[in-house]
Amino acid sequence: MALEILVVPFFGQGHLLPSMELCKHFASRNFRAVLVISSNLSSSVPSSLRSLPLVEVVEIPSSPTPPPPPPPSQPGSGDLMAQHRNHHSQMAQRLESVLSARASAPNSIPIACAVTDVMMSWTAEIFQKFRIPLVGFFTSGACSAAMEFAQWKAGVDGLKPGETRLLPGLPEEMALTEFDLKKRPHGPPHLRNGGGGPGGGGAPGGGGFPFAPPPGRPGPKFMGPPKPGQEPPWVDDVADSVALLFNTCDDLEGPFIEYLADRVGKPVWGVGPLLPEQYWRSAGSLLHDREIRTNRKSSITEDEVIQWLDSKPSGSVLYVSFGSEVGPTMEEYPQLAQALEESSSPFIWVIQPGSGRGGPPRTFLGGKPDSDPDKEGYFPHGLKEKVGDRGLIIRGWAPQLLILSHPSTGGFLSHCGWNSTVEAIGRGVPFLTWPIRGDQYHNAKLVVAHLRMGHVILDDMSLPMKKDDIVKGIERLMGDEGVKERAAQLGKRFEGGFPASSAAGLDAFAEFIRQKTK
Repeated sequence: MALEILVVPFFGQGHLLPSMELCKHFASRNFRAVLVISSNLSSSVPSSLRSLPLVEVVEIPSSPTPPPPPPPSQPGSGDLMAQHRNHHSQMAQRLESVLSARASAPNSIPIACAVTDVMMSWTAEIFQKFRIPLVGFFTSGACSAAMEFAQWKAGVDGLKPGETRLLPGLPEEMALTEFDLKKRPHGPPHLRNGGGGPGGGGAPGGGGFPFAPPPGRPGPKFMGPPKPGQEPPWVDDVADSVALLFNTCDDLEGPFIEYLADRVGKPVWGVGPLLPEQYWRSAGSLLHDREIRTNRKSSITEDEVIQWLDSKPSGSVLYVSFGSEVGPTMEEYPQLAQALEESSSPFIWVIQPGSGRGGPPRTFLGGKPDSDPDKEGYFPHGLKEKVGDRGLIIRGWAPQLLILSHPSTGGFLSHCGWNSTVEAIGRGVPFLTWPIRGDQYHNAKLVVAHLRMGHVILDDMSLPMKKDDIVKGIERLMGDEGVKERAAQLGKRFEGGFPASSAAGLDAFAEFIRQKTK
């Protein structure tokens, strides 16, 4: 009889997508993978996953989504926080009910462990009540967690301008400078215009605890990401976990995986990048997103994108895209538009609905997109007429995997969210980095300093972006043949498919869990 592994993702596509891929890997190793999600996320789970014989999707009925909590100083913040506590209290009760029903069902299958997103640390107490072993799951890479941990252990007080401070156990190129300690101030959780974004009490670099834990359950020690030198909140959140899984591999982050494994006192495995199977099968050829990610609204078809890319020289196109949950400020978007106008490079610019305005995307927890035209956010009206066929502006969803796999794409201006970062690395596309919050700063440093396959627009990322800085960054990236060559060489490492080190990590984890249940 196959043992069950419960997989509990945090809300949002960046957490759900790798969790679904992890379920497939567990199922291929003869576990019954049970994806436990809020019913708000139901429409984001494809039928192809639900139809797999060793995968089950369990939906926890969700109350109407509460608004993101305001800063404590904001009037009415107490009432909104109370709404969040009530929301999570109901979710906790429903999760307990689901576990009770499964445990008492005839011929119930033994649950080997619960693999929980570190942003869902409030569920730990519930699983412990049922004596279900916990496994901490980081949908981000290992660099961010390692950097936070190393800064905590080393102490970074008194770092002077021009000083470089090594972090014992980490590569020399990851040494701290004054600019590493300068980051944009975080607003309330979930601000899309450069504020907190979907963070958590636990995730490395998390941008704020987005939902109050249920009454009586532990919450984070502080709001927002840890200050440099502070204990990362995820350390406490994974204290009761028997192992940790990271959405990465040795080829990308070997030194950081090894660093954490030596210091956290429990097994650590890289089990990613957790990208669709089609991504690995199509290495070296064009990948069509429509075969993987359906039901996406866009202002353009894949065929139109291909036709436009085919008309451009190899390696000449700059792809510009931020996440669906974070992006530049309303003041920075016009600077970016002017920079793209002045640059000579062909470009694809993806603009999400609501770009530049505060507040979370309505779709973050499964809600419907805003229909209020006043809340549509920034759009560069008139830019298309100025640049002509040199620019392709896409509103809404874009076929990112297709764009990154096309030979005409030669650079990626990115916020360095982890999923986008590994998608581009695997296709050999170099970066111009514009990190905005949380782990994105560490991901950007990994790309620029450790992998040496990109440039950062500004050293001091706490400053607002200006047109001239962006233009210089574009010229620096698109003209750097050394960076392009290193990116291409790293991309070739993934032409053989899913990383062998991660396949071995999954095998080792499977054996570890089976031994735990004996």
